[in-house]
Amino acid sequence: MAKSLIGVLLAALIGLALITYTTGFTSTDAGVVAVVRDGGPLDESGIRQILNPATGPTWTGFMSTAHTYPAQQRIYTITSDPKRATTLGVDEVVVPSGDGVNVGVEGTFYFTLNLDHATLKAFDDRYGTRTYIGDDDDMLYAWDGDEGWSAFFSQAVRPVIYNTLRVQIGAMRCEELVPTCAFLNGAEIPEPSTGLANLARVQTGVNASLEREIQSMLGGPYLTGFRFNLVRITLPGEVQQSITKAQGAQADIRQAEARAEQAKIDGRALVTGAEAEADANRARQKGYEACPACVEIDKISALPDGITVYAPGNPQGVDASGK
Repeated sequence: MAKSLIGVLLAALIGLALITYTTGFTSTDAGVVAVVRDGGPLDESGIRQILNPATGPTWTGFMSTAHTYPAQQRIYTITSDPKRATTLGVDEVVVPSGDGVNVGVEGTFYFTLNLDHATLKAFDDRYGTRTYIGDDDDMLYAWDGDEGWSAFFSQAVRPVIYNTLRVQIGAMRCEELVPTCAFLNGAEIPEPSTGLANLARVQTGVNASLEREIQSMLGGPYLTGFRFNLVRITLPGEVQQSITKAQGAQADIRQAEARAEQAKIDGRALVTGAEAEADANRARQKGYEACPACVEIDKISALPDGITVYAPGNPQGVDASGK
């Protein structure tokens, strides 16, 4: 019986050791950082330590909880094309231009989580202890994998991005962003280089203000390294159709103007030719008046080939062969 009791005790100790090992040691992959919180029955739930990316098994205490966050650069793509979407979802931002035309914005944002330990602790205290609504209406923590991070990003960061784009786009008219918008109001179409320069201005404006506004909204420099790459500005389908019709009408006008101009040119050519012929006839008549014999010479020169005798009203005839 003693042996049986010893066996039970050994099994219990082994089991306790396994539980302690599996719950007391924590490691991190290369792409994540962990904020470890105490979770034992006798511990408070305060932050115990930070584990940097690619940390091997480390003793973090019995029943502690590791809040893991992405440590690598994150990418957020604004696009209506599912093939170009990231784990943060498919987005199509539509904001009004300065003259009230709704335009779509497509681009990519790059940023990273601040890995400074003190900043990470503050971030976890503020944003890692509350839940966010996921795509399936599940309540998720920011450290619940990609879905949890996406839920946090959607509710805490994405609105600031939308507002920044709205401010920058709203400072320009539609034709300054998309030159063909000029067809909507009959304005002169800007040079394509002007549109490209204005897109660069929008991109620069977003980059100059976005990080500051996000950090202000979040209450600290938790996200950093923001950089925005503007891909293009698009127009809603109905707006693009209006522009396409206006372009077609403009092309018809240009063709009609070209035909009218060609007709004028052809008319001037006909008038010029008639005037030239009249001038030649007048000069020829003056020549005949000065040289009556030249009339007969020109008549002979104009005879068809093969005729050797020319005798209008003259029985003797005139030898046109030159012999």
